[in-house]
Amino acid sequence: MEYVKLGNTGMDVSRICLGCMGFGNPERWIHKWVLNEENSRPIIKEALVRYQLF
Repeated sequence: MEYVKLGNTGMDVSRICLGCMGFGNPERWIHKWVLNEENSRPIIKEALVRYQLF
């Protein structure tokens, strides 16, 4: 994974991030295809562990 500085904060962040538009409550969101919290947690965890994404 390649990391870059985040602006002038001095923080290193991955060039790739995990977009979370597909995660949420399908009953309260305009898209019914979103994954609820229970189903999205394994995906988020795997991305954080494997790729160390921000």
